[in-house]
Amino acid sequence: MTAIDDLLQRHVDGQDHGAPEVPTPVPALHLTVVTCMDARIKVFDVFGLKHGEVHILRNAGGIVTDDVIRSLSISQRKLQTREVIVMQHTSCGMATFTDDDFRADLEQDTGLRPTWAIETFRDVENSVRQSVERVRRSPFVPHRDTVRGFVYDVKTAALTEVQ
Repeated sequence: MTAIDDLLQRHVDGQDHGAPEVPTPVPALHLTVVTCMDARIKVFDVFGLKHGEVHILRNAGGIVTDDVIRSLSISQRKLQTREVIVMQHTSCGMATFTDDDFRADLEQDTGLRPTWAIETFRDVENSVRQSVERVRRSPFVPHRDTVRGFVYDVKTAALTEVQ
């Protein structure tokens, strides 16, 4: 049995009944959370979220990339969100290698260097600041006044705001 098969069986055996009580794709809190894809981060638990309250955008590192700006633009311009949280975390896999090493690995394996940015980092707080600033400077994101950045400690669950 594959992991996908296992998850499909969990779905059948589980209690997911959809979200019939949430009548709209507009998040009730008018908030978007940008965070890492790391499996240790349970976004709903971190913020005590309920279904239908926020948009959650995840990628490697929780980096604000062009695609995140695209999603934020849609979220704000078409689905009424007004605030943004950028939350990265301690012990991130993106801090364990470098852009150059990863590009070289990809080129060696495929014969091509990627055209997209890798965006590894060593200092998570500086990475959060960079991502927050990208949102604040984007002309495509109309609501940039309430954009805040945080570091989540995966060992203690502490959430620290980055200034």
